[in-house]
Amino acid sequence: MDYLDIVQRRYACRSYLPDRVEGEKLQQVLECGRLAPTAANRQEIKIIVIPTAGREKELLKIYPREWMVEAPYVLAVCSIPAKCWTRGDSKCYSDVDAAIVMDHMITAATAFELGTCWVANFDPVAAREILQLDPSWEPVVLSPLGYPRHPAPTKTRKPLEEIVIYK
Repeated sequence: MDYLDIVQRRYACRSYLPDRVEGEKLQQVLECGRLAPTAANRQEIKIIVIPTAGREKELLKIYPREWMVEAPYVLAVCSIPAKCWTRGDSKCYSDVDAAIVMDHMITAATAFELGTCWVANFDPVAAREILQLDPSWEPVVLSPLGYPRHPAPTKTRKPLEEIVIYK
């Protein structure tokens, strides 16, 4: 599968099989996160791998959707804002770094026929408590990781003419 096929196949999966994810695939997904570019190459992020088995109830306090804990894993990407690169106008790139890391992992997961779903609407206080995060870490994005129960739906996106401006 080439890169364009992977990008076209990636979607927000909200139904997972209980099948385990092979350790090699998980490691390769995590490696793609490690290799992701970050501002000034600081890599001031943490990737947390949370097995869902036996932790469903507490994980649902972070994000209360049953499909979130159907997958065998949840991945959380945290940034460390105080250590991330900041642009001259004080724009801190911590969220951007975390987003790039997660994007690399969800793209890799798609290449391995694994499903993911970008989750930003979670309870950060519950995430900090349940995941026992260092106070300097900011949870930015979560995603379940597992085998999709259903095939990828057809995507609908705006045409390029609506989003690209040439100057």
